[in-house]
Amino acid sequence: MTVSDREPRVITSVLVANRGEIARRIFRTARALGLSTVAVHSTADARMPFVDEADAAVHLPGNTPGETYLCGELIVEAALRAGADAVHPGYGFLSENAGFAQAVIDAGLTWIGPPVDAISSMGSKIEAKKLMAAAGVPVLAELTPAEVSAAELPVLVKASAGGGGRGMRVVSRLEDLAVEIDAASAEALSAFGDGTVFCERYLATGRHIEVQIMADQHGTIWAVGERECSIQRRHQKVVEEAPSPLVERIPSMRAELFDAARKAAAAIGYVGAGTVEFLADEAGNFYFLEMNTRLQVEHPVTEETTGLDLVELQFAVASGARLPADPPATVGHAIEVRLYAEDPANDWQPRTGRLHAFGVGARRLSGAKSARGDENVPESRSTPRLRVDSGVEDGSEVSPYYDAMLAKVIAFGPDRTAVARRLAGELERATIHGVGTNRDLVVWILRHPAFLVGDTDTSFFEKHGVGKPVDDAVVRTSALAAALADAAGRVGPVRVPSGWRNLPSQPQCKSYRTGDAVHEIAYRLTRDGLVADGNIQLVDSTPDRVVLEVDGVRRSFEVAAYDGLVCVDSSLGSVSLTPVERFTDPARQVAAGSLVAPMPGTVIRVGVQVGDTVKEGQPLLWLEAMKMEHTIAAPADGVVGELNVQAGQQVEVGAVLAVVGENA
Repeated sequence: MTVSDREPRVITSVLVANRGEIARRIFRTARALGLSTVAVHSTADARMPFVDEADAAVHLPGNTPGETYLCGELIVEAALRAGADAVHPGYGFLSENAGFAQAVIDAGLTWIGPPVDAISSMGSKIEAKKLMAAAGVPVLAELTPAEVSAAELPVLVKASAGGGGRGMRVVSRLEDLAVEIDAASAEALSAFGDGTVFCERYLATGRHIEVQIMADQHGTIWAVGERECSIQRRHQKVVEEAPSPLVERIPSMRAELFDAARKAAAAIGYVGAGTVEFLADEAGNFYFLEMNTRLQVEHPVTEETTGLDLVELQFAVASGARLPADPPATVGHAIEVRLYAEDPANDWQPRTGRLHAFGVGARRLSGAKSARGDENVPESRSTPRLRVDSGVEDGSEVSPYYDAMLAKVIAFGPDRTAVARRLAGELERATIHGVGTNRDLVVWILRHPAFLVGDTDTSFFEKHGVGKPVDDAVVRTSALAAALADAAGRVGPVRVPSGWRNLPSQPQCKSYRTGDAVHEIAYRLTRDGLVADGNIQLVDSTPDRVVLEVDGVRRSFEVAAYDGLVCVDSSLGSVSLTPVERFTDPARQVAAGSLVAPMPGTVIRVGVQVGDTVKEGQPLLWLEAMKMEHTIAAPADGVVGELNVQAGQQVEVGAVLAVVGENA
């Protein structure tokens, strides 16, 4: 790659206007290029790994995005104060904010992103679709909300500004349209400062296909490769892969997609890394959705299949470098899953708290380092490998202020099925203690027959559900291992297990909670060995490892005890247990019918008043936490007897929001 003599920019120090995983990812490439790095961080993020890994860090007082990572003036000021000469926005936050990009440029800094006009052109989805239609890119016809007819249903209500699933609603009944438009508009206004929404035809079983674009300042536009990101929850991606199974199946589709993506980029004079997103049907027809004028969360699968470092290319293009005429060909297959701190079985509610332990792969990994080391581009593009791009490590706090994604785990290999199998196995063996995640869900997806044959449209969860909970027998066996490990930890100098008796006696008892279920564990240790429910024999026990023979099969259970939590990992699965206290503190009890906050967050709407009669399942309150909106519904028919919150109020997890009593 050569650098043009037309106003080349020399970059020596870069501030990353972001946090977590993407900040660490950009820092890694910057260090490899010999650049110094600057982080900005909120108060809540002061001890997060990305702050420690930067050469310098500037505190942005406050916790919420509006006070910190969305405050462009403070970020530009931080860059100047720290001596940075470039700003990389990452993804999310201000990455697609034309005003911020202009402010960076006006300050004399190099903007590691596309031209301001290109960002503005794609900032409104309504205007972007008009531009794309004029450029010859296929689009879905825009529907005016007030004129939608029953024949056009279902429709998708979408926010004109922003993305990430915010301000989106699927409407199947005409009588629901007005209410859903109002709700989508309110959410869009809160998230993006713009409540404009529009409607388009909804493809219930569409495929989400996107093309990675890289363009330089000299007119070269690459279509680097396509990705499929169809498995989504709440319109947010969970599994991403390259190449697309659908595109692989339809011979002409890739060339047509690439041509449309290059037309889209050329139409707005695009420079840098970007993604053109399309919605496709099973026949290979596709329609423009939006263009993300930034690096995409799922960019690693493109890097793994091309050997490129897209962040390095961003720096090069921003410095004035020329791209070669053609991008490298893709090789093999890569799959990425997003590990979220959330509960898929409970309406995807996010989880917060301390992440006691986090490790994926053959060794405990740190940040965006891969299992093969700190290199981004492998020595051989045919070697199977695992990569972990993480924003957390042992001891990290997962706060309620930001997105629930903890890490991205990526596997690469020559064959899609082998890659899915490898990734599922590595995730199943991962150590993730302290915060509930979607780990079991993504393992289930990767092993699902529909996924393995490439049947991965956007209705995947509606068709197949969200997996199955861990079998009750596995939970009970894991709880027994936890009880035996606890007993082993209380052994004195003589190696005799707690509860051991020479003669028959009362069993040892221990109780653990998983979700709403309580598991009572009773066992005795005698001269003849372990006496417990089932055909189970104790082989060995220590405070952190118990070996049991279950129905003649020997298994090891790794046990980690923390304050108020016990995590048990085995080949049967990972189980998190909460020890149940023998005597309940009366101060911790709440009245029957209480609606408690499932997470810290902000009350954004209150739909009832004291004295209102409500029905079971009726939405009463709406919370916003970790970039998602959550509905708090009535637990039963009754009357609102207490209402302890109002719109705009911050609440902590476990706070009693309201109480619904019986009808008088």
